[in-house]
Amino acid sequence: MYKVLAVDLDGTLTDNQKKVPPRNTHTLIRAQQQKGMRIVLASGRPVQGIIPLARQLHLQHFGGFIMAFNGGCIIDCKTGEYIYRKELTPAHYPSIFEKACRAGLHLIAYHQGHVCCEQPDSQYARYAAFTNNMPIRHVRSFPAFLGFPVPKILVAGSPSLIEPLEAEMHHHLMGRMSVCRSEPFFLEILPEGVNKAVALDHLLQRIGVKAEEAIACGDGFNDVCMIEYAGLGVAMGNAQEAVKRAASLTTASNEECGVAQVVEQFVLAASPAQSSI
Repeated sequence: MYKVLAVDLDGTLTDNQKKVPPRNTHTLIRAQQQKGMRIVLASGRPVQGIIPLARQLHLQHFGGFIMAFNGGCIIDCKTGEYIYRKELTPAHYPSIFEKACRAGLHLIAYHQGHVCCEQPDSQYARYAAFTNNMPIRHVRSFPAFLGFPVPKILVAGSPSLIEPLEAEMHHHLMGRMSVCRSEPFFLEILPEGVNKAVALDHLLQRIGVKAEEAIACGDGFNDVCMIEYAGLGVAMGNAQEAVKRAASLTTASNEECGVAQVVEQFVLAASPAQSSI
């Protein structure tokens, strides 16, 4: 019996308008009410960008969790307590700034409810602001502004520029910071050892649930480790090919409520063999 559902948000639980469709909402609430399922919203978003969806799904009533910043922090929705948290240290910033600027890419950080960047009109800043329903704060100099710890830094730009930088950053930052892509145009710089699988493992040990009792659903590169870790790893129909290769199965797309279909079959159905995706 599956006891935990760890689900990505953008491109997974939400539709293309960044809304949770009614079928997904009702199905996840039923799974919590009827089966005692614990829901983990596992996203690269900042905490502020996840809280409204957690409330929509009533996670504060059923003991669900927010996993923000790609596993950089975990919040118990019932108590509001941070039960896990890691941040980047400013000493590591200069090398990030130098390599991103040399590649002609943008830098973005989240601070005090704002999307902070030097290019407030860029499509990448607007995307981050729209996704998280947060205002943009224009900073004149990103290196001068960012002199304090943050959970992550986003390097944003064309996928053709992001891909080679990802390989370079992996090599250059190995052992000091973690690097992953949440979108083809977003490269995330995170504290060393931070990813969704590590955070999910920390949470499951805390609440006494085994990895094989967890379902993980996702669509992006940053979901692969979580999908490989969980007992049932599910790729969305719209997922990157690397995600589908890592998954146990592929469900319908985010526009077709693929998450609801998984929960209906493997959690709510009396006999999983009676239904299929």
